[in-house]
Amino acid sequence: MALTFLTAVPLPVAEVRPGDFARASAYYPLAGYLVGGLAALTLWLTGPLPDGVGAALTLGVWLGLTGWLHFDGLVDSADALLVMKSPAQRLEILGDVHVGAFGLGSGVLYLLTFWSLLSAGLPLYAPLAAAVTARALVLLPMNLYPAARSESLGARSREGRALPALLLAAPLLTLGGVWAGALLALVLTLLTARWAAHRLGGGLSGDIYGLLISVGELGVLLGILSALTWVPG
Repeated sequence: MALTFLTAVPLPVAEVRPGDFARASAYYPLAGYLVGGLAALTLWLTGPLPDGVGAALTLGVWLGLTGWLHFDGLVDSADALLVMKSPAQRLEILGDVHVGAFGLGSGVLYLLTFWSLLSAGLPLYAPLAAAVTARALVLLPMNLYPAARSESLGARSREGRALPALLLAAPLLTLGGVWAGALLALVLTLLTARWAAHRLGGGLSGDIYGLLISVGELGVLLGILSALTWVPG
């Protein structure tokens, strides 16, 4: 269920029972291993190509495997959170399928930053670490904040199993620079979640979870790059 919910991979799903979405959240990092692993494989296979081309193809695989789900959440969240409206009106905007200037601008900036990081010579394990860590860290705000919409899939995924998810992601911390990426992603995820909850009247929605995963992935990649390129003095 976790793989079906967080990826576009066609998998059979049994009848959904009450509490299944929350239980499935413990396995969100498995979706990260799938998405990040195939993205890392793409980055390796495109190694002979110019860095920018390989990064673009890797980004396409990354987004395609997720069905653009988290990117859609980021764009919708930008339109809602950045506008000068009341929390109730922002929740209405989250449900609007149209893309506004805030969403368009944020989406372009996100894709450009993502592409730049992938073309910056990161180690091949970086996409794997980013995809897995971001999907584990999103469980923290999911448990810290109530659901903005009680009837949404995001609400049904709350009260998930954060500890098992974090344990699934923990082995990646042994890889060079991942600890820095995980720390940066943790800070960015929690700060973004707090700001979003304030803008929405105290709760978070499924679109915000997509935003948090997107922010977490960028944070991990940026943290790894910084840790591996920083030279004291």
